Amino acid sequence: MENYTMEGRTYRYYGQEAPLYPFGYGLSYTTFRYRELVLSPSTLPICANLSVSVVLGNTGQWDGEEVVQLYLRWEQPSVPVPRWQLVAFRRVAVPTGHETKLSFQVTAEQRAVWAQDWHLEPGSFTLFAGGQQPGQQTRAPSEVLSAQFSVTGAARPLRGC
Repeated sequence: MENYTMEGRTYRYYGQEAPLYPFGYGLSYTTFRYRELVLSPSTLPICANLSVSVVLGNTGQWDGEEVVQLYLRWEQPSVPVPRWQLVAFRRVAVPTGHETKLSFQVTAEQRAVWAQDWHLEPGSFTLFAGGQQPGQQTRAPSEVLSAQFSVTGAARPLRGC
């Protein structure tokens, strides 16, 4: 076997074709609302980590649990990468009528791309936060927030950070 590319072989590289049951697929007995997705800093050095916070509220009639998912998208990578990459998730119990603020870290390692070795690239990125994958069509209402950030500096091997 000489072609080790993942394009067309796994749902992460199918392009615009959506998987039948994507990660996060399912129904809930209640509804949730996401708001205030904050990335800090919005421009970061190549080896730095990104701090993320988002507010999750239970707007339904029952107490419930939600799996909050964070996905990363490279806007103009130099090598093939997934459409989006799951970089964090957390199951959170939220009583009806309450909100909770969640904090995450997206590390430099999670932004690394493979090109004969793991390396970091500067550029623009989009981070998605929600109860499902970006662009997923479901029967249960769910929202996915997005925010942009950029990475500055020269491309470098991950081990150089």
